[in-house]
Amino acid sequence: MTLEADYAVRVVEYLTENNSKVDAKTISANTEIPPRFLLKILRKLVESGIACSFKGAKGGYKLAKPPKEITLRQVIEAVDGTYMMFSKCGSSAYNCGRTSCHLHSIYSQISSEVRQKLDSYNFAILCGLEENS
Repeated sequence: MTLEADYAVRVVEYLTENNSKVDAKTISANTEIPPRFLLKILRKLVESGIACSFKGAKGGYKLAKPPKEITLRQVIEAVDGTYMMFSKCGSSAYNCGRTSCHLHSIYSQISSEVRQKLDSYNFAILCGLEENS
């Protein structure tokens, strides 16, 4: 997982726990994410429909949907793109040029299992608002 994805998870966790509109300066201070990097992450979270932004003196950011509808995978993929474990070899769009690559199917299977597991955790569960079943 990249540092950007780790920070994005922190941001969504913070917005979940605060359940209100919060300005970027406050988010930065409370999540210990540098302001410029935070704005880049917030932009991606807004573009992906995870967060929404409000302009003006009383502007800020909040979640665009309930925490139980936002999965760990969605947040990671909002900033990093499709989650691939190990290498691009697991992507169906990638061709390593070898005629019998055994790693392709193995990496693809592992990546699929990790994506399923990441989908099983939403931010209501991660923030203790509901239990994982």
